[in-house]
Amino acid sequence: MYISRILDGISEHYIRITIIDSAMEDKLMNNPYYAKAIEFIQTHDLNALENGKHILDGENLYVNIVDSDMKTPQQARLEVHDKYIDIQVPLSKEETFGVKPRSECKIPDGEMNTVKDILFFKDPVEETKTIAPGEAVTFAPDTAHAPLIGEGKIHKAIFKVKVI
Repeated sequence: MYISRILDGISEHYIRITIIDSAMEDKLMNNPYYAKAIEFIQTHDLNALENGKHILDGENLYVNIVDSDMKTPQQARLEVHDKYIDIQVPLSKEETFGVKPRSECKIPDGEMNTVKDILFFKDPVEETKTIAPGEAVTFAPDTAHAPLIGEGKIHKAIFKVKVI
């Protein structure tokens, strides 16, 4: 289920957020690192950040600014994380994400990499959600997501928010 929420931001920067999976919404809103990430998105120009990792609260919250090649839906792989919530913000163009409940993913592609906190699945991308530049999408650990669906290159921000 998709929930779109317009946050009452104090600035014009990136104030629309989409939360994938309504069951997680209350838990997310009670996570202080998630709240800190949303505040950062609302009050900073993410395009002004240099590419690379920016520490916002130790290993509890950081953001990676990246330029990545986009993929076809067939090339994109569903992924999940255990330790971190992803907040992804496409900056240069719209980005499509494959989405699927983690519990419905049946074909793991290897084991969970506990160092990188990522597990990929070979399940096909069947459902997608397109996010406009400057909008944010949240993926909690119970939702698999296949990022980078589109054409060309994209400049984006990926916030990693520690699960509590």
